[in-house]
Amino acid sequence: MDQRLKIFNGKLITPSGIVDNGCMLMADGAITAISDRNIDAPDALEIDACGKYVSPGFIDIHVHGGGGHDFMDNTVGAFLAIANTHARYGTTAMLPTTLTSSKEELLETLRIYETADKQNKNGSQFIGMHLEGPYFSVKQCGAQDPRYIRDPDPEEYMEILSNTSVIKRWSAAPELKGAIEFGKYVTSKGVLASIAHTDAIYEEVLIAMENGYSLATHLYSGMSGVTRRNAYRYAGVIESALLLDEMDVEIIADGIHLPPPLLKLVYKIKGADKTALITDAMRAAGMPEGESILGSLKNGLNVIVEDGVAKLPDRSAFAGSVATTNRLVYNMITIAGVPLPEAVKMATATPAKIMKIENKKGTLAAGMDADIVIFDDEINIEMTIVKGRVVYRKTLAYNETAGS
Repeated sequence: MDQRLKIFNGKLITPSGIVDNGCMLMADGAITAISDRNIDAPDALEIDACGKYVSPGFIDIHVHGGGGHDFMDNTVGAFLAIANTHARYGTTAMLPTTLTSSKEELLETLRIYETADKQNKNGSQFIGMHLEGPYFSVKQCGAQDPRYIRDPDPEEYMEILSNTSVIKRWSAAPELKGAIEFGKYVTSKGVLASIAHTDAIYEEVLIAMENGYSLATHLYSGMSGVTRRNAYRYAGVIESALLLDEMDVEIIADGIHLPPPLLKLVYKIKGADKTALITDAMRAAGMPEGESILGSLKNGLNVIVEDGVAKLPDRSAFAGSVATTNRLVYNMITIAGVPLPEAVKMATATPAKIMKIENKKGTLAAGMDADIVIFDDEINIEMTIVKGRVVYRKTLAYNETAGS
């Protein structure tokens, strides 16, 4: 049995509101009790939250890298370093995400994931793989390598899914030949189908949604807006995702990919229950600005990181995010005007619901996984706890002798 942990003197962010001077207990990787008064637990290691916020851990369902590493470097060391990096910023669970690549490289990434997952003890928990591509529109490829973009191939995606059970999400463009059949197939296998890097119009999005696609990948980025064809206007994926109540969306809330007016618009229309905050972070997240590489070290794209974002070398377009989850929450509060509990929900309960793990993660309640972050008024992370284990602490101390 793991050592019990007790957090006291914190502002607990719970589904029913913020509990001032709250107290909670954790044991065997789960939350065992929450109270608005002290809980007597003489055998527990005690953590004084010092009046700071105690929140469910942040869940990043779209992340490529960080700390100088990318998941498609295809090394166990890269996977573990990324998990450790993002734990420092409050991420307790993540979906490692690929880029468009060859089938062979994709299969290797999946193989490395399975090995790294078993060794990941000190960072954000891996909760499955997110395949971003290769079934995209070339017109909306963005920083995705066009050499590998192709239409869905049943033989290929069936082979990939038969080789592993770790794929939990797959992003694709629904207007492509065979994309509707792809969406139905992956959904039947328990994989979330998401719309991404797409030039679809409303009518195609509607058909896609009816056949399994339920999420819009990084809303506004790599997708169509209103277009004109022979004088007639057509709603694109952006308008469709905002209009369709059943469609969830995810946003890169770094304040750069989406400026404040768009962050406010998404929140106004979709609300916290349908909007997940994602970093979409590349390897430069948590690193100094300067030259970097998007994708694998072997055949990735050279980029420059400045002004808090990755850009193509000619600065003609963004080439990736360097966001961390705590900054996403902070931005939604400070520049989008979202109340703190709602901003936290967008990084916790909502992504948990999207990934159908809301019975284990995303809220502070007895029986839930003990994934906890403690942060100050500016969402600076003081401590990160994954499944009841302290994996990062900044200044907060906890007693080394139970009950002292």
